[in-house]
Amino acid sequence: MISDFDVVVFSHLRWRWVYQRPQHLLTRLAAHHRVWYIEEPVGVEIDHQSLEVENVAPNVTVVRPHIRAQYPFYVGEQIPQLTEMTGRLMAEQNVQRLALWFYTPMAVPVARALTPLAVVYDCMDELSAFRYAPPELMERETELLAWADVVFTGGPSLYRAKLGRHPNLHCFPSSIDKEHFGLAREGHLQEPPDQASLPRPRLGYFGVIDERLDYALLGHLAEARPEWQFVMVGPFTKVNPDDLPHPPNLHYLGQRPYEALPAYISGWDVALMPFALSEATRFISPTKTLEYMAAGRPIVSTPITDVREPYGDIVHIADGPEAFLAACEQALAEAPSERQRRQQAADAVLAQTSWDDTATRMHALLDQAVEARLLQQLAGTR
Repeated sequence: MISDFDVVVFSHLRWRWVYQRPQHLLTRLAAHHRVWYIEEPVGVEIDHQSLEVENVAPNVTVVRPHIRAQYPFYVGEQIPQLTEMTGRLMAEQNVQRLALWFYTPMAVPVARALTPLAVVYDCMDELSAFRYAPPELMERETELLAWADVVFTGGPSLYRAKLGRHPNLHCFPSSIDKEHFGLAREGHLQEPPDQASLPRPRLGYFGVIDERLDYALLGHLAEARPEWQFVMVGPFTKVNPDDLPHPPNLHYLGQRPYEALPAYISGWDVALMPFALSEATRFISPTKTLEYMAAGRPIVSTPITDVREPYGDIVHIADGPEAFLAACEQALAEAPSERQRRQQAADAVLAQTSWDDTATRMHALLDQAVEARLLQQLAGTR
């Protein structure tokens, strides 16, 4: 059977970090295949390597290599160790037929030791533009694009950037779990204690707090409107919290479980996407755009291409501190008829996509890639 194979995933994202695209897709793919989600190495003090194996969802197993690693990447002397550990895992778990699914090109040297039925590259970000990107990343992406049978991109900007680099390229923007975030509209969720005491209006953001956000903009907003409360829900990554603005009405609440996000956003008056305009954000397609829409909140964003172009009639788009401040004021004071118009447009967008549908379409392309390789192998034996 074509479907009788495992899917081995190499990712730069920790499974138990922010719940996002890989988790949504792979838990659905696991209805058809065993999924092995291999994370980047975890450094240990002693020279003793081990594999941490954790079942995190039905048919989904997370694998964390623990080695004496200088860097949390597939580099240098770490490559032979990780290659041996991965091969041993496949043998111990009787993984004989497999497809490879990449989120990071850095893993290519390790994965080369495996014999896949097909190779998928789900390019959800332009990782080379991120802070602390390994210097080898671009070269390895070129190698991965040459090896892959099918390539997905996380948004239209990234799709345009990869055009011409692979013959089987497909745009799959991040989608939505409408029922989950729709809970925020129903008005019966209990306010989280760390937010409940904050006065209104509240303007909020959830997601990773990293180099992609415009902290000068956040500081300006909070200082210009001390009567507004700004709520930031998410983990700090690659930024020093001490270097960020800390006016009394700007609240960093830290990472919260995916399950709790509707309760937070249900208590916001406006949802924010205060992204900096930089190389790190040039190709991003924020998942939270549709999540904010499903929660029924007015949205204000900087002019990120994959927000402005498809959703400019739904999201308030503003470039610069004063324009962003004015857009927030407009969103707070918007007439009911205009708010209804925007929400109806948002609901029309939401009706056209879901993570279930996206995963089904990706799965079909994976099966096509496997079938094509098997046919090539059969032709070669004749």
